[in-house]
Order: sequence, then structure tokens, then C-alpha cells
Amino acid sequence: MRAVIQRVAEAEVQVGGRTVGKIDRGILTFLGVGAGDSKATVEKLIQKILRLRIFEDESAKMNLSLQEIQGGHLIVSQFTLYADLSKGNRPSFIDAAKPDVAREIYNHALEFSSAQGVLTQAGEFQADMQVRLVNDGPATLILVQDGGIE
Repeated sequence: MRAVIQRVAEAEVQVGGRTVGKIDRGILTFLGVGAGDSKATVEKLIQKILRLRIFEDESAKMNLSLQEIQGGHLIVSQFTLYADLSKGNRPSFIDAAKPDVAREIYNHALEFSSAQGVLTQAGEFQADMQVRLVNDGPATLILVQDGGIE
């Protein structure tokens, strides 16, 4: 599982000109589900994201989590995080989970994030989405689930 996490002042996802997900201050997570990933894998990843101390405290130090600031969490499915660019010029997505499996795990990520008491919004699975965001910092982190997320 792979995630690109951005601390945002605001973020919004549109499909066909209509807004499907929108948050103010919080985290935008681009989530890539790989072959072999499971609901347990995504739960560990979401727990890690919600506990990341990437928001500034009163001393301007990255010391607060998303839950502590009561921010929003916008999760957008992005299979292109599994692009293999090692051969030729056309990306291969052989390591990405099949769409039916990825959809189930993505939906579980949304449910699990929400169940932790976080305002959780979503993109639209397998849609052509336009994502608008104001990256705060900028602060962008990459998280790769290799079985080692604690």
C-alpha cells in the first residue's frame, strides 16, 4: 500500500464539474492499493496517518495530529501510485490491486477513518477526478506500507 499525504489548508475533488469531496484544514491522502493488500493493511496505514504529528502547535513546531486539530481527511484512490516505470516509456500497473479488491479496501479506508471520529470525505473510485488543494507548508509525505507500519 502506498500513500502520498499532503497537509492542506483546503482540498476539493470534483467529478464532471460537481464536488464529491471537500475539506478545510486537514490531510489529503492519495491512496494506492497494491496486490496483496488487505483491510488490516489499510487500517494500520489510516491509524498512522491520523497519528502523524504534522500540524504546528503554538510554538510553530510540527507537534499535533489530525485528530488533535479536529481536521478533515480527504481520501482519493490513486492506482497510479503503483506505476512501474523501469522499462520503456509506458507505465505498467501490474502491482496494483485489481479494481474490485481495491474498491473494497478503499471503501474500508473511508469507513475506518470516519469511525475514528475524523470528518472523512472521498473522491470517486475509478472516476476522472480534478483535485484542487492548497498545500500547507508545503508539507508532503510518502508512506509505503511494507508490513512495517507501527
